[in-house]
Amino acid sequence: MAPRKEFRSNLNVTKALKKNTKKWYENYVEWGKLGSLFTDPRKLFFVGRLFIILEIVLNILVIERIPYTEIDWKAYMQEVEGFLNGTLDYSKLKGDTGPLVYPAGFVYIFSILYFITEHGTKIKIAQYFFAVLYIVLLTLVFRIYAKTKKVPPYILIIMCCTSYRVHSIFTLRLFNDPVAMILLFASLNAFLDDHWYLGSIFYSMAVSVKMNILLFAPALLITYMYNLGMFKTAIHLFICASIQLILGLPFLLNNPFAYVKSAFNLGRVFEFKWTVNWRFLPEYIFIHPYFHISLLVLHILTLIYCIPTWIKYMKSYAKLKFLEKNLQPRLKKKEKVDMSTVSQLFIFPMFAANFIGIMYSRSLHYQFYIWYYHTLPYIAWCTDYKTVIKLTILGIIELCWNTYPSTIFSSISLHICHLMLLLGFIKDKSNTEKEK
Repeated sequence: MAPRKEFRSNLNVTKALKKNTKKWYENYVEWGKLGSLFTDPRKLFFVGRLFIILEIVLNILVIERIPYTEIDWKAYMQEVEGFLNGTLDYSKLKGDTGPLVYPAGFVYIFSILYFITEHGTKIKIAQYFFAVLYIVLLTLVFRIYAKTKKVPPYILIIMCCTSYRVHSIFTLRLFNDPVAMILLFASLNAFLDDHWYLGSIFYSMAVSVKMNILLFAPALLITYMYNLGMFKTAIHLFICASIQLILGLPFLLNNPFAYVKSAFNLGRVFEFKWTVNWRFLPEYIFIHPYFHISLLVLHILTLIYCIPTWIKYMKSYAKLKFLEKNLQPRLKKKEKVDMSTVSQLFIFPMFAANFIGIMYSRSLHYQFYIWYYHTLPYIAWCTDYKTVIKLTILGIIELCWNTYPSTIFSSISLHICHLMLLLGFIKDKSNTEKEK
């Protein structure tokens, strides 16, 4: 009888265990809750961690399985080698692709890489270094997206898994653009955390690597003015200028004209054969100064149209941050107020200013995709288009950047998508203002 009782007891325990397991499954593994992991912007931080792990594996596979392509790396190494050999005249620093055209920060950072990679010969080391940079950049981007709670987590699938071009810019081409963008996203994270001085330092360092970072400057200036006031704005502008001066000092003392002309040349003419966005134009128009002036005028006019809205955003951002700072200490720990979505008021003008600058760029080369790739989903979700249209626009932009060489059709398609995004977020913000 004893064994029978023991058997019945074990059977009852098994039934109870199955019942509890079923109950747990029904309560915690509902499809709705599982689906929210990919649709609820509040879950983005958790999903982002999974994609960081996936990207580590993916980057290793890319480096080990896909051949490296030489484009600018040797030229970078030749340029910094001249500096390391004692040449401080910027007009004499050259590589196979031509003269050095980047500011001093680029020279110092790639000089470090010159030594790490044994005079630039250990390409695999450089590739893994850039893979680490890519993971750092994604972490910074995901942190911004998690803070703003604007974009659904499933967008990370598109951002991480669909762009061969972006992965190749980092680990297969070793361009300097990713270095500048990492410093830029580091500065945005610092600003969001109210570390204004650190943010200004990172921003100026990003400019010292590549000048395209100045496209964010109009929105950043508004941010300074309405969050810090005129006096502190002047201090931060002084910090940014001082960093440029300190980094460029060895070259400025030797040949100031050559340094400024080479590192900050706003009138440089790009080669038509590399253009992604203006392939449908005749080359004589592409290189004509009047065409460049027209783009600059359109750029400025678009900024003028958008700036009043950005000012309202930054005023609201400053007031809400002030309220958060003064209200939160008075509340109990359990009554913490989530004001993280306030970050949207800061991030949108920054991303929009950069997007507008890229839209009117005199030429976009393939590596320039990284200038706005990680901001495109956010910009798309700042429009009132249906999700299918947003995803279609992002998909077409990706196809345009992956068409090599660029064609008349790909260039026109890129401009149409840019125009749709611009009109979309301008219209959406105008409607928001009317509702307010």
